[in-house]
Amino acid sequence: MELIGTFILVVFATGSIVFDAEFFDGELGIPFAAIAPFVALLIGVYSFGKISLAHFNPAVTIGYYITGHITKVQVVYYFAAEIIGALLGALFVLNVIGDKANLGANAPNYDFSLSLIFPVEVLASAMLMGVIFYVVYTKGLRGFSGVAIGGIVGLDILFLAFISGASMNPARSLAPALLSGVLDDLWLYWTAPFVGTAIVAFLFRGKFHAQRTSNYE
Repeated sequence: MELIGTFILVVFATGSIVFDAEFFDGELGIPFAAIAPFVALLIGVYSFGKISLAHFNPAVTIGYYITGHITKVQVVYYFAAEIIGALLGALFVLNVIGDKANLGANAPNYDFSLSLIFPVEVLASAMLMGVIFYVVYTKGLRGFSGVAIGGIVGLDILFLAFISGASMNPARSLAPALLSGVLDDLWLYWTAPFVGTAIVAFLFRGKFHAQRTSNYE
């Protein structure tokens, strides 16, 4: 389920960028790129959330590990599923939509300094993790889990992508970067998202421990 969910997310997230570049010369821009993953996460969270917790993101997986929701062995399985799903998604985009815009690879805006770019990517990832944990802590947010999680990803992209690229997801960044050969910025998306999700996970760890303890009483 994680593989399929990540595949869907990457197809929508990167495919929207490539589609825009191929057929609209980029005129649809960031709003279109923000809506696409929102739709993908609606599909993924509501379809697979109760089965796999719907991570679709290695940085989110690390967050779940820190809070004790999954084991070290499960982290390996999640990482494998997410990376394979992302690569298959990027291959689908390449073969079905096109190869423009570096297959939708994330890129920061170097008109801004790295001292701003890095913390903005950390912030975007932290907000995503915060919403996910709030959904889990409230046991589904009264049925609005997909809207909340997809919504924060869309809003992060809409308001922060022009600075950091707003990946929030190492697997989503890895796949198009590998297939397009554009690897220069990959380090950013394999560091900042993990920092952001880990910070939030440590903040929530005590809450989840207390919740689990009360459930056993």
